[in-house]
Amino acid sequence: MQTNQLPIHSDPDILGGTPVFVGTRVPVQTLLDYLEAGDPLDEFLEDFPSVSREQAVAVLELAKEMLLARAAAA
Repeated sequence: MQTNQLPIHSDPDILGGTPVFVGTRVPVQTLLDYLEAGDPLDEFLEDFPSVSREQAVAVLELAKEMLLARAAAA
């Protein structure tokens, strides 16, 4: 995945605009739900093979950057 490409996509024709991993129909929320439940990243990747490890890590890195930027602005 290119570094300037977002790892997520939202399209009204795909799951009603729910943010999904690019090239899949897997909602990003599903990854967050797995992690919140204490499930390891590998389990999520096994259950959703259309999502690459690179995509999942990129989403988590993006979330981290957004949280740190918001905290710094507060």
